[in-house]
Amino acid sequence: MSAAMVIAIDAMGGDHAPEMVIDGAALAHSRMPALRFQLFGDEARIQPLLARHPRLRDGVEMRHAAHAIAPTDKPSQALRKSAQSSMRLAIEAVRDGQAGAVVSAGNTGALMALARFVLKMQPGVDRPAMVSYFPTARGESALLDLGANVECDARNLVQFAILGAGFARSVLGVERPTVGLLNVGAEELKGHEEVRAAAQVLRESKFGFDFHGFVEGDDIGAGTVDVVVTDGFTGNAVLKATEGTAKLISSFLGLAFRRSWVSMLGYALAKPALDSLRAKLDPRHYNGALFLGLNGVVVKSHGGTDREGFASAISVAADMARGDFNERIHADLDVFDHRSPAPPDAPPVKAAS
Repeated sequence: MSAAMVIAIDAMGGDHAPEMVIDGAALAHSRMPALRFQLFGDEARIQPLLARHPRLRDGVEMRHAAHAIAPTDKPSQALRKSAQSSMRLAIEAVRDGQAGAVVSAGNTGALMALARFVLKMQPGVDRPAMVSYFPTARGESALLDLGANVECDARNLVQFAILGAGFARSVLGVERPTVGLLNVGAEELKGHEEVRAAAQVLRESKFGFDFHGFVEGDDIGAGTVDVVVTDGFTGNAVLKATEGTAKLISSFLGLAFRRSWVSMLGYALAKPALDSLRAKLDPRHYNGALFLGLNGVVVKSHGGTDREGFASAISVAADMARGDFNERIHADLDVFDHRSPAPPDAPPVKAAS
C-alpha cells in the first residue's frame, strides 16, 4: 500500500469527536475503498465505534494516543504538551512517510503551529496559507489565504498565487488555472502598495498559470478566475460573509415557502430544484481547508462539522496526496526566487495565531 493512499486522522479533534470522525471516515471509505487510515486517539473510545463499521475496520490501523489537544489550548501550549497527543502523532506519520496526508477537525492554531514545527516549510515558501474552494457561477474556485496570515507583503501574495494554482490543479482539476488578486478595483493604480507590487511580479514572470489581474468582490461568485488571492484578514472575512449569506438565503426561502398553502404547494412542485440548490450551497461539501506551503499535506476540517463534512475533508486530503502538488509548484517558486524582480520592501508581517 502506497503511503499516498494512507490518511492519518486525528480522531480526537473536533466538537463531536471521536464519533463524528469515525462516521466520517467510514463514509469516505465507502466512497473511496482504496483508501486506508491511521487513526490516532483513545483506543478505548474508538474501538467500540469501529465495531459499528465492519467494512472500515479492515482499512484502519489503530494508533493509541494518550492525550488530545483541547480547543482552548494556545499554539504555544500545544507545542509544549503535544508529544503524545493524537494531533502531533498524526502529523508525524506524514513526516515519517507512513501517510500521505493528515486530517484534523481540532484546534486550528495548534494544528498550524504543530504542522509547521514538525513538517517545516517548503523551500522557497515563507509562510503557510490556508486555502479552500467554493461554488461559483462557472463551477468552483479556490480562495486563499483564509486566515493564517492577517497581514501579507507582496512576496507572500506571489507565493500564495503559486501555491493556490497548484491546489487548483490537484483538487479542482484545472490544468492551467487563472489567478486573480482581490482588490478594491480592477484598475492598475488601485489598492495597497503590496497588492500592486505583487501584481507587477505576476504580470512580468512566466509561471505555470495565467495571471488575470485584479478582481473585485463580485468576481468571486461569478467565477471570473480559478484562484482568488488575498491576505488572511480579508480572506477570512470573505469566507465568513459568504457562509453567512448562504445560510440567510436558505432561511428566507424556508420562511417564504411556509407563508401560505399556496406557497407550500409551490414548494412541493419546486422541491427537486430546491434540493439541487441546497446541495450546491451546502458548506459541508466544501469542507476541508488545506495548509499550503508545508512539507506535507495537512487538511483542517471545520470543528463543528458532521460526518458528511469530515468525509469531504478526507476527499481533499486524498486528492492532494495522490497528486504531484509539491513537484509542480517547485518550478514556479524557482522562477519567482531566481528570475523575477523582487517586490519592494514592506513593513514586517504579523501572522495570525
